[in-house]
Amino acid sequence: MQSSFKAIGIIGKPSDPSITETLAVLCGYLKQQHYTVLIDSESAHFIQDPKITACSIDALARHCDLVIAVGGDGTFLATARAIAEYDIPLIGINLGRLGFLTDISPNDLPDKLHRILQGHYIEEKRDLLRTKVIRDYQVIHEETALNEVAVHRWVTPSMIEIVTKIDGVFLNSQRSDGLIVSTPTGSTAYSLSAGGPILHPTLNALILVPINPHVLSNRPIVIHDTAEIEISFPQTKQINALVTCDHIQIPDVFISDKILIKKDIKPIRILHPEGHDFFHILRHKLNWSSGYHTVS
Repeated sequence: MQSSFKAIGIIGKPSDPSITETLAVLCGYLKQQHYTVLIDSESAHFIQDPKITACSIDALARHCDLVIAVGGDGTFLATARAIAEYDIPLIGINLGRLGFLTDISPNDLPDKLHRILQGHYIEEKRDLLRTKVIRDYQVIHEETALNEVAVHRWVTPSMIEIVTKIDGVFLNSQRSDGLIVSTPTGSTAYSLSAGGPILHPTLNALILVPINPHVLSNRPIVIHDTAEIEISFPQTKQINALVTCDHIQIPDVFISDKILIKKDIKPIRILHPEGHDFFHILRHKLNWSSGYHTVS
């Protein structure tokens, strides 16, 4: 099958020399196959090659029809948010620890990448969350997240009180260390650590997971992904809260602020190698069935 990709962008883990060897193998293969290669400016100094164009991530996304993230899941998340509006597919090469999203090992280069570039892949669409912080009826901050949006207590030993509405309907008021709103993609990340369920990536759902709730009957809840989630704070005392979208921080949340969270219009497109199996990834990454017979 003839490749439909012509220009390929590479975004590496920022300021990490450990990506050098993998970048060299990757760039060498792509040049050999006569692809146009662009690399983000921060990673470019690891590759001293005049035939590879260094540019900003925004320029890279505008001129490429495929992007490869080299690093861990954090690099993949940042890349996904950066290119989401351009509707171009993303491949992840795993140099991190877990790697739920980056499912090509450097040891599998260039064989698995070659198969993908020849059209032999599985494409998934993963939804993102768009978060708006509203103050005095104005949007003062807007951010996207592939994994989760979290509201945390910040620089205080005290719990915070959070009021949650779903599509304008009151859900609950809770005292806790915070609240996580997770996509199915993020169900294996922070949400899982806080006791949330694992969702298959294809489910049209969102998870709300309290962080160390004061009332132990306050449990995670799964809702439809078309819902708009509104988070606010009782107007009784000043708060110290922090909102994070994946690892992007939105500090200085005021008691009068409202946080609106809704599925973004555009999903991210991820290309997996042939044979990609979500359940195999769970077994491998979470060490399930260790010591037991498996069914082939």
